[in-house]
Amino acid sequence: MTGKPDQTRQEEFKRATAGAVRAIARQPEVQVAYQPGPSGLAGKRARLPLPTRALPPAEMAKLRGAADAIALKLRHHDEGVHANRIPARREAREVFDALEDVRVEVVGSQHMSGVAANLRARLTDQCESEGYDRMTRKDQLPLAAALGLLARERLSGQPAPAPAQRILEMWRDTIGESAESALKEMADKSGDQDAFGRAARKLLAALDLAEAEVETEAEQDEEEGEGGETTSQQDQSGEGESQAQDTESMLGAQPETMQGDSAEDDGEEGEEEGAAAEGDDRPGGPQQRKEVPATDDASVYRAYNKAFDEVVEADDLCDAEELARLRQQLDQQLSHLQGVVSKLANRLQRRLMAQQQRAWEFDLEEGLLDVARLARVVVNPMQSLSYKREREADFRDTVVTLLIDNSGSMRGRPITVAAMCCDILARTLERCAVKTEILGFTTRAWKGGQSRERWVQEGKPRNPGRLNDLRHVIYKSADAPWRRARKNLGLMLREGLLKENIDGEALEWAYRRLLTRTEHRRILMVISDGAPVDDSTLSVNPGNYLERHLRKVIGEIEGREAVELIAIGIGHDVTRYYRRAVTIVDAEELGGTMMKKLAELFDEDAAMAWQRASSERAAQIA
Repeated sequence: MTGKPDQTRQEEFKRATAGAVRAIARQPEVQVAYQPGPSGLAGKRARLPLPTRALPPAEMAKLRGAADAIALKLRHHDEGVHANRIPARREAREVFDALEDVRVEVVGSQHMSGVAANLRARLTDQCESEGYDRMTRKDQLPLAAALGLLARERLSGQPAPAPAQRILEMWRDTIGESAESALKEMADKSGDQDAFGRAARKLLAALDLAEAEVETEAEQDEEEGEGGETTSQQDQSGEGESQAQDTESMLGAQPETMQGDSAEDDGEEGEEEGAAAEGDDRPGGPQQRKEVPATDDASVYRAYNKAFDEVVEADDLCDAEELARLRQQLDQQLSHLQGVVSKLANRLQRRLMAQQQRAWEFDLEEGLLDVARLARVVVNPMQSLSYKREREADFRDTVVTLLIDNSGSMRGRPITVAAMCCDILARTLERCAVKTEILGFTTRAWKGGQSRERWVQEGKPRNPGRLNDLRHVIYKSADAPWRRARKNLGLMLREGLLKENIDGEALEWAYRRLLTRTEHRRILMVISDGAPVDDSTLSVNPGNYLERHLRKVIGEIEGREAVELIAIGIGHDVTRYYRRAVTIVDAEELGGTMMKKLAELFDEDAAMAWQRASSERAAQIA
C-alpha cells in the first residue's frame, strides 16, 4: 500500500474507514462524508475530518477514533430516551451530552480492543491539543470536559490520559460525596441508557446545576410519602421509580415533552433570585433553577411585560464606522468560503433565470408569430395568423424571509457563516427580482433584564410567563436594496449581541411581517442551532414552556399555509419541530443547503407553472 500514489492510499483509507463505521454501527445505510473541520453526526449522515494525502500514523489514529465514536453512538444511543431525560438549560445539556458520549464509547468498546485503542488515542490527542497539561486552576477545565473524564475513569476502570491527570485531581477533591455516589451509580447502570440518564441527573443535582433540580425535588416528595401517577416508561426503570412518578404527576406532561420541571415555594424562589443577582453575568454560568408546577394557568404562553421588548434596525445598534469595520471583518474571515458559496448562488441564479420565461401564451392577436400553426393558414387562407408570447414565471411575485437565530450558542463560526450566506443569497435573489428580508432574534439581556426586575419589584407572582426582554433585529427589509443593507450583516459579529433565544415569538414576528406583504408567494426560512432557551423564563416556568409554544406557533403557520415554512438546523435536529426541515452537521454546509432548498421550492413552482400552461393550451385547442 505504501508504494501506491498518496491519493490512491488516501481514497482507500477513506473507503475502509467508512466501511468500518457501517459495520460497527450495524447500519449499512449510513452515509459518511469527509470535509474540513470537526467530526459530527446528524441522523444517518456522519461527517469526518478530511485526511491529508500523507496520512501520518497519528492522523490515522485520530480519524479512526472519531469514526469509531460515531459508529458506537449510532449503535448504542437512543435519541428518544436521551431527549426524555436531557435538561433544558444549556450548560446542563452540555454536561448531559458529554456523559452520554462517554457511556456509549465505554460500553461499545468493552469487547473491541482495537476500537478502545483508537478512542484512547483520540482522547489523548484532545487533551494535548486543549492544553490540559498546562492548566493550573480548576476553572480552566470546562465543566463538561471534567465530568466526562471523571465518568470515563469510573465506567472504564482506566485512568485519564496523562495530560489531564493534574487538572483532574483538582476536580476529584471538590465534587463531594453525593457526586461520587452518582458516578458510582452511573458506572453500575452504564448498560441501560435510561437508568444511566437518571443517575446522570443525580450527578447534576449534586453539583447544583439548574436542570437537575427535578431529581432532588422528586426524591424529597418520595421521602414525604407523596404518591404520583405511573407512566409506562418509568414502570420499567427500576431505581428512582417513585421520583419519576411524582414528577410526571406534578407536570401533567407527556413523556416526550418532559424537560425536568419541579415545584418550589415562594421563599425558595427568593433565595434563587438573590443568588442570580449576586452571581456572575457570564452566559451559561451556574444558576439555581427553581420552578413552579405546570398548572392550567402556567400552560398558557404569555409575556410578563412587553414594555421592554424592541424591534430595531441593525444600523441603530451601532454607528456607521463600527458597522463598516464589522463588515470588513466578516469578509476577511470568510474569504476562502465566499467563492464556494458564490458558485452555488450563481448556479441557483441560472436556474431561476432559465425559469423566468418558460411558459407561453398562444392564439394571441399580437406577439411572436406561431410558426407551428402556419399549416392551418396554408390549408385555409381565410384563417388568421396566430401569435404567441412568453409568460413570466410566478416566482417573480415572491418574497423570502431569512430568520437567523442570534443566540449565544451561534457565536463564532456558525453566525459568521450564516451572515455571509444570507448576504450572498439576498444578492442572488435580488438579481432574479425576488424580494428578500433578513431578520435576527435574541434578547436584550442575560438572565431576564428589565422584565425580571419588574417581576421582582411586583412581588414575583407565580407563573409569570416569558421573563426576558426580546430584541428583534431587521438586518434588511424586503424593499431595501442589497447594496444599502450589505454592511448591516456585519453586526452579527458584534461582541455582546448574541444572548438568549426565544424562537416562538420570533417566528410569530417574522410571520406577521410576511402577511403584510403583497407578494403572492411568501417563504420563511429559519436558521437555528438549538431549541429555545432562556434561563430567566425557564427558572420560574415549566421546563418545556418555550418549546411547547414554539411547536404551537409552527403548527399554526404550517396549518394556515399562507407562508411556506422551512428550517435548517446547525448541529441540531429541527425535523422534530418543522414539517419541512433539514439538519446539517457543520456550519460550513449552510450555504449549499440554503441554495438547494430554495432551488427545490422554485423548481416546484416552475413545474406547477408548466402544468397550468399545458392545461390552458389543451383547453384552447379543444
